[in-house]
Amino acid sequence: MADLSSFKITQRWPAANPDVIQLYSLPTPNGIKVSAMLEETGLAYEPHLVNFSNNDQLTPEFLSLNPNNKIPAIIDPNGPDGKPLALFESGAILFYLAEKSGKFLPQDGAGRYETLQWVMFQMGGPGPMFGQVGFFVKFAGKHIVDPRPRQRYLDEARRLLGVIEGRLNGRDYMMGSDYTIADIALWPWLRTINGFYGAGELVGIKGFPRVLDYVKRCEERPASIKAVNIPARG
Repeated sequence: MADLSSFKITQRWPAANPDVIQLYSLPTPNGIKVSAMLEETGLAYEPHLVNFSNNDQLTPEFLSLNPNNKIPAIIDPNGPDGKPLALFESGAILFYLAEKSGKFLPQDGAGRYETLQWVMFQMGGPGPMFGQVGFFVKFAGKHIVDPRPRQRYLDEARRLLGVIEGRLNGRDYMMGSDYTIADIALWPWLRTINGFYGAGELVGIKGFPRVLDYVKRCEERPASIKAVNIPARG
């Protein structure tokens, strides 16, 4: 049995099975990415809820794993060279799990880098920009009187949706017919802007029919259906 006692986070979230990947997360868009990837690959894992309502992400135990206090994070007891590996940042985790499982990342060089390009697109574009839309439409930012900040992010979200709409012309997924980590990175954010954030009408989501069909296609995958509730919020 693997010994994870050197990882302080296990003091707060003990591992029932330390021989499998330990996932510390919450089913937000970034959290769903990694839950979906784990479900898709079939890799054994154990989820632990990081409850924002309790500020779990700010505890010394969580910060010992991710000093940036963001979910998700993982510990793989069977990392490279058979040694435990701790990772944070959802994009890095997706890449790692793709390499570990040999799934959802093309093996040819060109396809591999093109896929990573779209993962980086999500990390730098729809993720933070859609998050700002959520802040100004649903959360504290909605009380700001000046309309310019909100409009800035709505316009940028609309522009990014146009990029995705164009990419999906003639494609089922971002890389064509194959589902990859580029899709796993992207669809949880796309579903949020039109769902939880309630900003679909504001960004003109009906003007992006390929995006809407794509999100539905991704959401209906069995792994996706499970992932949106992993870890269970309790």
